[in-house]
Amino acid sequence: MSTKSSTGFKLSVMTLAIMNVTAVVSLRGLPAEAVYGLSSAFYYLFAAVVFLIPTALVAAELAAMFSDKQGGVFRWVGEAFGPRTGFLAIFLQWIESTIWYPTVLTFGAVAIAFIGMDQTHDMSLASNKMFTLAVVLAIYWLATFISLKGLGWVGKISKWGGMIGTIIPAALLIILGIVYLATGGHNNMDMSQSFWPDLTKLDNLVLASGIFLFYAGMEMMGIHVMEVNNPARNYPKAIIIGSLMTVAIFVLGTFSLGLIIPAKDINLTQSLLIGFDNYFKYLHASWASPVIAIALMVGVLAGVLTWVAGPSKGIYAVGKAGYLPPFFQKSNSNGVQRNILLIQGGLVTLLSLLFVVMPSVQSFYQILSQLTVLLYLIMYMLMFAAAIALRYKMKDTARPFRLGRGNALMWLIAGVGFAGSLLAFTLSFIPPSQIATGSHTVWFGVLIAGCVIMVAIPLIIYAMRKPSWRNRSAAADFAPFHWEQATQAPQTPGPKQPAHDNGKHKTSTDKH
Repeated sequence: MSTKSSTGFKLSVMTLAIMNVTAVVSLRGLPAEAVYGLSSAFYYLFAAVVFLIPTALVAAELAAMFSDKQGGVFRWVGEAFGPRTGFLAIFLQWIESTIWYPTVLTFGAVAIAFIGMDQTHDMSLASNKMFTLAVVLAIYWLATFISLKGLGWVGKISKWGGMIGTIIPAALLIILGIVYLATGGHNNMDMSQSFWPDLTKLDNLVLASGIFLFYAGMEMMGIHVMEVNNPARNYPKAIIIGSLMTVAIFVLGTFSLGLIIPAKDINLTQSLLIGFDNYFKYLHASWASPVIAIALMVGVLAGVLTWVAGPSKGIYAVGKAGYLPPFFQKSNSNGVQRNILLIQGGLVTLLSLLFVVMPSVQSFYQILSQLTVLLYLIMYMLMFAAAIALRYKMKDTARPFRLGRGNALMWLIAGVGFAGSLLAFTLSFIPPSQIATGSHTVWFGVLIAGCVIMVAIPLIIYAMRKPSWRNRSAAADFAPFHWEQATQAPQTPGPKQPAHDNGKHKTSTDKH
């Protein structure tokens, strides 16, 4: 949650660009865009311009501005709009990731189903609700119990799991597509489609709005802005290079799926594995299908292990400053936020049980993905608005990385990011025409109720907070907001007393 302005080690432009790619790229969403054929490239590029790049650049300024203070997005939004809105932002970041787990683990269950050698049997198993539910819950709770043991080794798993389960399969999928075309393979993509989509059909844009979630998470890389030499010049360069690499992987990977699977046969949860299967059959190398399925499963496990304790650690740190009841501040002997992880696991279990009411695994996958997009986009809109507001509320605060000399560039970049997020948020409510989502009443009911409930919960928690919630030792380390510092009488610490001794300085729970 806190960063240092410098560690003594500096990241090269290319190293940071690759870190951006590995943090953002996931192959599980490629089938959702493959149904658009050539126009999918437009959506990828559009989302990169109006969301990916603005997110990375705005987060870089905010991260550098508060590099010595805890809180992450809570700090950024809270400094601009107060702790209530800041708590809403970090809660949405946490709950979004909680809802995300069933969707990514559904993909993991499909990968396990395709370890067999009979594609027909594998497809049937992957569509089985009870099999998928059992795998989702088993893997998630295994990851949770492992996280409770401590996270010292999770970095290595994330690194190697990301390489084995994401980078290598992505490169292989693109290479297979090139070889397939070069050797005379039949192109199943509808080449009559234009690069420019029919924007008059709003229902056709719904799956495309999911691309914004593909690019989500780039704000996390803002913590490294001070670890680059000459950040004002090199950080934007790394962001542009990383963004181009990310877009290239997504576009070429999507095209590779479109080449081997007709759009009408694309399935959101199975088509990535089916695509690999079809390529390997074409090359008479069907033995490789179980290998790639295992590799993709490793990638899923690595991602889940990395994220299970990630966002929850952020809200745990903020909670100890007085924003969550003591029950949620409990940790185990390893210092891991035990109770929050258990509550998170309970929510994942309840969401997974939606399998019994949704008409198919695919519809369950889609509706949870849409709810994830909606909640995350609310947080992003708060972040973009906060970046603009802070240019006026904290105009004299040092900004080691700054977008432009005046405020015009910030208005442009953050404004574009906010508008893009608002557009995607609106479109995400429309049921996609390509996917059977069952009753529209259930679709709208889950999405609207989900948004209302998830926004209301942190506001209710904030309104109910008590002074007894504040962990005194943790609050002493949690820096006050800028307006609280301004209202404090200047004190000169004695020779044995630090300036903020015993947590006696005000915190947000004192004023609000």
